[in-house]
Amino acid sequence: MRKKRRKAIITFIFCFFIIGLSVISSVGNVIKITQKKEEKKVLTKKLEDLKEEEITLTDDVEKLKNKEYAARYAREKYLYSKNGEKILKIN
Repeated sequence: MRKKRRKAIITFIFCFFIIGLSVISSVGNVIKITQKKEEKKVLTKKLEDLKEEEITLTDDVEKLKNKEYAARYAREKYLYSKNGEKILKIN
């Protein structure tokens, strides 16, 4: 009788230990999954922003292929002037 009781107690302790480890592991995995989801949201937003920036830059490149636009852009943005032209910067 004592051997059966002792065996049952050892089996219970072993099962409790295994269940405890499983629960701890599961909680850790849930936390990691939550963190990865948040990271995915941040990276998705960053990707969208970069795609918008790429579109803007591609448009700018196309516009700058036009010599007249490039000259006007240089005069406005970098205060480049033609000969005899004076620049007044107004903020």
